[in-house]
Amino acid sequence: MAIPVQAVEIVRIGPNAPETKPDLVVSEEPLEIRLGHGPVDNRHQFSLSVTMRTPGNDEALCLGFLYTEGIINSMDEVISVKYCDDLGRNEGTENLMRVELKPFVEIDNEQFKRNFYTTSSCGVCGKASIDAIKVSCKALSSTPIQVGKEVLFSLPDRLRASQNVFKHTGGLHAAGLFDVHGELIVHHEDVGRHNAVDKLIGSGIIKGSLPFSDSILVLSGRISFELVQKALRAGIQIIAAVGAPSSLAVNLAEEFGMTLVGFLKTDRFNIYTGKERVMV
Repeated sequence: MAIPVQAVEIVRIGPNAPETKPDLVVSEEPLEIRLGHGPVDNRHQFSLSVTMRTPGNDEALCLGFLYTEGIINSMDEVISVKYCDDLGRNEGTENLMRVELKPFVEIDNEQFKRNFYTTSSCGVCGKASIDAIKVSCKALSSTPIQVGKEVLFSLPDRLRASQNVFKHTGGLHAAGLFDVHGELIVHHEDVGRHNAVDKLIGSGIIKGSLPFSDSILVLSGRISFELVQKALRAGIQIIAAVGAPSSLAVNLAEEFGMTLVGFLKTDRFNIYTGKERVMV
């Protein structure tokens, strides 16, 4: 797959004379997610969400979004996920994707009267209430995992080494799934931190590998409330991030017994909740 970047011309300012140079910026485009549902003889379709994302892995993004919003629980509920090809035009079809659900999947139309709108910076804006975000979050595994501090110290560099697009642009968030020994299982990049996590979780739906109860989610930025909610939905016990958690993220993690590690560097980190999972 081609690297999702765009060539631009910049003027670089430094201690010497200005220089005009070529550069690369990460691609950002809208993706509209449409949902098809209902009995065989009475199908309905509506636009569920528009998200600003980095093109690529759109199938995983759609499925991860539907899963973390509690709309689907597995691929067994999905007929197809594909770009819309019946629009009567050729342009723009790569930014429209329709998910067809199986007839037995019930959709509450009242729940989706308001379309979701998510930007690359914030996916939780517009939610009716905090309670509406806590969709289908179950208790975490009764068998807690543990990870050593030296493994945690190594994770930022290991995640950064996997960020192929970031190397070219410096403009992406990353979400990586690691085992307790520090081995990378899967990672995704996107201009939106919530999109990167949805792509990661969506890849697990496609492979049938959820829940991620034995894995650590590592984030290249901060930990927001919504990212904790998505991780809880996927059964993740530990989130470690190079940035800070928000107060709501800490409160939600505490409520559900998740471990939050913030300001993760190669020689230090802070444990905000669930210290019993970290061997120091």
